[in-house]
Amino acid sequence: MGNSKTKKEKKKRREFELKKHHTIEKQLRTEQCQEDVEMKMLLLGTGDSGKSTFLKQMQFLYSGGFSFQECQTYRKAIRMGCVEYTKILLKSLETFDLALSTENKIVKQDFLNIVKEKPHTFTQEIAQLIKTLWEDAAMKKCFLQRHKIQLPASAGYFLDRISEIADEYYKPNKNDILFCRIPTTGVKELKIEINGYTWNLVDVGGQRSERRKWVHYFDDVDILIFVIALDGYAEKLFENHLVNRMSESISVFENIVNNNYFRKKDLVILYNKTDIFKQNLTKIPIKSTFPEYKGKNTYEEGSEFFKEKFMKCIIKKNQNISSYNTCGIETDIMKNVFEEIKKSLREKYIKMVC
Repeated sequence: MGNSKTKKEKKKRREFELKKHHTIEKQLRTEQCQEDVEMKMLLLGTGDSGKSTFLKQMQFLYSGGFSFQECQTYRKAIRMGCVEYTKILLKSLETFDLALSTENKIVKQDFLNIVKEKPHTFTQEIAQLIKTLWEDAAMKKCFLQRHKIQLPASAGYFLDRISEIADEYYKPNKNDILFCRIPTTGVKELKIEINGYTWNLVDVGGQRSERRKWVHYFDDVDILIFVIALDGYAEKLFENHLVNRMSESISVFENIVNNNYFRKKDLVILYNKTDIFKQNLTKIPIKSTFPEYKGKNTYEEGSEFFKEKFMKCIIKKNQNISSYNTCGIETDIMKNVFEEIKKSLREKYIKMVC
C-alpha cells in the first residue's frame, strides 16, 4: 500500500516537473523569437487624412516627444499658417457676399501690403493685424464655410490664439504640434523599440505627386495601415478643387488593396477624424456629395455607409482586415489602436516562427 502511494506521488512529481520544463522551454523560445525583431508598418492615405498625426502621437507616446529643433520648425509652420489662413479668408469673403467693417478694410490692406513685401516673415505687427481681422464678424462667418475654401478645421484653433503664438517665448505645446499640418513630402520613418521588438512606422506622402513613390516601400511590409478622413465627404482636394476628398480616398484605397504586393498583407483601416465628421454632419448632408446615400444624416449610419463603400473595393478578401474609428488628436484612442496592432502582429510572428 505504502509503495503504491509512493509510486503515484513520484509519477505526479515527474509529470509536474515535465510540465514545468515544457513551460520554461516555451517561454525561452518565445523570448528568443523576440530578440532583434523588426516589424514594418506602412502608413498610407490621401493628403490630410491624418497619417502624420498618427505618427506624431506615436512619437509623443513612445519616443520621448520632439526635440527643440523640431519644435522650432513647428513654431514657424504654425505662425506662417496663421498668415496663410488669414489670406484665404480675406480672399474668400467676396465669394460668400461678406464684407469687413469700414475700419477693417484699411487693416486688410495694411496686412496684404506687409505680407506681400515680406512673404516669409512673421512679426508682432502682422500678428496684431491678424487678430483684428479675425475678430471681424465677416471673417467668422466666412470660416463657417471653410469646407468650401480649402481651410483646415485647425485654422480656427490657431487664429483664436494668435497673441500667444506671436509671443517671443512661444513654444508649441502637444496639441499645437498635433494640429499643425505640414504636408509629408518624401518618406518619414519612426523606429520604436519596445520589449525586444523594433516597430518601424513609415509615413509616405499622400499628395498625388507623392504616390508614385509608394511602390518602393511595399516589399518588406508586415502590415499596411490605411488612413481615411471621414470628414473628406464634404471637402475637395488641395490639388484639384473639383475632386471630392472621399471619392479620391476610395479610388486610391481600391488601387492599393488590390495590388499584388498587398493581397496577403495584414490590413488595418483607420476611419479617422470622427470629431470633425460629427461637426460636419450638423451642417452638410451626406446626400449633398453622395446622392446615393439613403440613410439618416447621423454619425452611426453615415460612418457605416462609408465603411461599406471601402470594403466593397476589396476584390479578394484573403488578408486579415481590422478597422477602427479614430480621432487622431485623442492620444488614448490612438494608443489603444497601436497596442491592438502590435499585439496582433506579435502573436502572428510568434505562431509563424516559434
